[in-house]
Amino acid sequence: MRGLHSDTGYLLYRLGLRSGQLFNTFLQESGLRLRHYALLRFLATSEGALQRELSSRLGYDPSAIVGLVDDLEKLGFAARRPSPDDRRSRIVVLTENGRAFLRDTDEAGLRVTNDLLQPLDPAERDTLHTLLQRVAEAELDT
Repeated sequence: MRGLHSDTGYLLYRLGLRSGQLFNTFLQESGLRLRHYALLRFLATSEGALQRELSSRLGYDPSAIVGLVDDLEKLGFAARRPSPDDRRSRIVVLTENGRAFLRDTDEAGLRVTNDLLQPLDPAERDTLHTLLQRVAEAELDT
């Protein structure tokens, strides 16, 4: 009989939970959670995105995106702007305050990741990242 730690899916689940706990603890002072941080990080790599695009790219329920964007807008970290292609649609963009928040949290976020991956040497961390990225990209293509 195989134990739980021999199941890769379970290990990914447990490490994902632990990573979320560590990130949420580090974000606690700001009043944000990992979902907010992920949305900000996504916006930092784009010129903005429709809320439905955020939902599909981040894997969050569309109703959750509305609340997350509302929270970020109240803090001045994101803004909704009319879409140039469709006036009824809104594009969510990262504000300068949002960029500043991400810059200010970069070091703390790196510490959280380093704490979680402490048992691995730098080469192993790079390998793990590359493999996880490949799996994530394949998952997004489905």
